[in-house]
Amino acid sequence: MFKFKITNVTDFKRAIKAIATLIDEGTFTVDDEGLKLRAMDPSRVAMVDFLWGREAFEEFECDEPTKICVNLGELMKILKRAGRGEIVEFSLDETSGRLKITITNGYSRSFQLPILETVEEELPGELKIPFTAKITMGAKELRQAIEDAKLASDHIRIEASKEGVTFKASGDVTAMSVDFPRDSEAITKFEVDEETQAAFGLAYLLDIVKAASALSEVVSIEYATDKPIKLDFKLPYEGKLVFYLAPRVEVE
Repeated sequence: MFKFKITNVTDFKRAIKAIATLIDEGTFTVDDEGLKLRAMDPSRVAMVDFLWGREAFEEFECDEPTKICVNLGELMKILKRAGRGEIVEFSLDETSGRLKITITNGYSRSFQLPILETVEEELPGELKIPFTAKITMGAKELRQAIEDAKLASDHIRIEASKEGVTFKASGDVTAMSVDFPRDSEAITKFEVDEETQAAFGLAYLLDIVKAASALSEVVSIEYATDKPIKLDFKLPYEGKLVFYLAPRVEVE
C-alpha cells in the first residue's frame, strides 16, 4: 500500500507532460526512494529515466515496493484540474483496485484511474557511454536553438569543439546555425575532450525539450560522435528527469 501528497503540483504536471512525449502508458514504481519510472518509446529510439524523490512530497508512505501502470493522457486530464496551492494525494483504493487521486483545497475532489496490466519489458540500465562532450547550459537557450532548427530541417546537428558548441540544420531552402562560445553566459559548464558531432531527429527532441524546459532552467548535455545524447534536466530538489535519444544515421 502507498499514499503520497504533492503540493508543487505545477512542477509535477510538467514532469508527467515531458514523460508523455515518449509514451502513452507509464509503469511507475513506488518505493522508499519515491516515485520513479524508466521507459522507452515504442520505436526504442528514446528513453526516459525519472525520479520524483520522496523529499519532494508533502507526505510519503510506502509499505512495500509497488508498480502501477496508468494511461498518462488520462492522468494529465485529472492533474490539469488541480491548481496552484492545491494538494494532490495519490493512493490505492482497496475496494476498486484503482488509483485514487484526491485534490484538496478546503474541500476535496476524488478521481479514480484504472491500473493497467503491467507488461514486463527489459530495459537498459543507466547507459554507460564514454561521452566526449559535456555541456551544461540554459534550457531556454537550448529550446530556442532547436526551434530555430525546425524551420530548416527535420533533424539537427550538434558540433562541439574546444571553442564552443554549434547547433546546425540545413534543408532544401533554409539553413541555420546557432553558436555558443564556451564562455557564453548561457553555458555554465563546458568540458569537451575532442571535436564531437552527431545528428538527432527533431520529432522527439523538440517535444522533449519544450516540455522539460518548462520544468527546469538548466540542462546538462552529454554526447559523443554518432552516439546517443543524454539530456539531464536539473530538478530543484532530489530527483531526476533524464532523456536519452539515439543518433540519426546519416547516409553519405
